[in-house]
Parts: sequence; structure tokens; C-alpha cells
Amino acid sequence: MKVKDAVAERFRLGCLEKDIKPNELANRSGVTPSTVYSLLDERRRDVSITTIKKLCDGLDMTLGEFFSAPLFDLLEQEIM
Repeated sequence: MKVKDAVAERFRLGCLEKDIKPNELANRSGVTPSTVYSLLDERRRDVSITTIKKLCDGLDMTLGEFFSAPLFDLLEQEIM
């Protein structure tokens, strides 16, 4: 799994845990719904840490809580 895929999966799980839809996450985070859907799109390569922070705020979660999920421990090395 790549970092971007892990980030997207973590937000999917966060939305499920909070029982909210991506549109609601966007509203809570102060970003556009297209930003959230773009992040969740597997074809998109990169996501900014600023966007991750805003979405974490929308889930009432710190960056530390976000990145402490076990799925980040299983990431493959990304050398290009």
C-alpha cells in the first residue's frame, strides 16, 4: 500500500467511525467536497499535509491520532 492510499483509507475509516459522509467531512473541515472526493480517488497521487490537517480537524482528531493507525506501519518503501 502506498502512503496516499493509506491516507485515503484512514479518512474512509474515520468517516465510518463518526458515521458521516464525505460531504459532511468537507463541511466540517472547511474544504470543498471536490477536495475530499479527490483525496479519496485512487488515481490522485499526492495530498498535502495541510489538507490532511484540515480533514483531521473535521473528524476531531489530531495528526498524531490519524497517523498512529496500524495501516501506516505496513507501508511499502516509496523510492522513485
